[in-house]
Amino acid sequence: MSDELVSGLLKNTDLRVVLVTTTELSRRARELHHSEAASASLMAQGLTAAALLAALQKGESRINLQLECDGPLRGFFADADTGGVVRGYLKNPLVSHEGAEGEYRWRPALGNKGFLSVLRDQGEGEYYRSSVELERFELAGDLDRYFAMSEQLPTRVFLAVLPKGEGAGEPLGTVAGLLLQPLPSGDREAFQALGERLAVDFPRAVEAHASQGALALLKALVADPDLEIMSRYPLGFTCSCSREGVKRALLAMGREELEDLLATEGKAEADCHFCTTHYEVSGDEIRELLASSAPPSSS
Repeated sequence: MSDELVSGLLKNTDLRVVLVTTTELSRRARELHHSEAASASLMAQGLTAAALLAALQKGESRINLQLECDGPLRGFFADADTGGVVRGYLKNPLVSHEGAEGEYRWRPALGNKGFLSVLRDQGEGEYYRSSVELERFELAGDLDRYFAMSEQLPTRVFLAVLPKGEGAGEPLGTVAGLLLQPLPSGDREAFQALGERLAVDFPRAVEAHASQGALALLKALVADPDLEIMSRYPLGFTCSCSREGVKRALLAMGREELEDLLATEGKAEADCHFCTTHYEVSGDEIRELLASSAPPSSS
């Protein structure tokens, strides 16, 4: 099944629930960055979390999720918008080792110190950034802390990355995530009870129902008859980089630096962090940029 986001409202208790399936886009990210197992799994969690957070935004806007740590992973950056476009990159895609299941599972990759930062697009050129130190060293748990500390919103985030096959099998067999949050008038006791149940049921339900699609998985997890589907759209790993964008970035360097680059290198090269596309701008193209940006001559 294709990756998808489904959001709904439990009308009797005013609880918002957002569910995403992100297996294919996570595998695409792994393929592009040639990621080893632990790096691929943590990136998949980051991309999934970014898709969930973007669903809370209004209008056409984006959200950035950044993790920094002192472990060998060093961190990742994930970016998603309200239209289903998700992308991201790792600082070190070559981390293969993870710990045993439990609270120390990701410590070999994440280390002992770090922080989680979220940048929200508020619209009209305004942005809001907030961050929390890593405490759980488990992305879903630290996102719960982020919402409690930075947003003052009780929230539960659940992330599942289930491997396929034993040994050197596919580490990204199935990837999914769910966010549960009460509206201002939401029933906090119902939120607490449902959150506790989902903590137990989510991985098993993902394994059993994710292949049937996001909507089927959500209905398997939240079988309440008062569930109303509010939105539903596909997700994909998509990059907005372009050759013209690289040229604009070169122009933004300033005329003096561009002339120096032409004199010393004879060309410009750039690699996209997200999709790894390599761009090469020839000397002739740089001269055209310089000519197009030259001030008009006085008569």
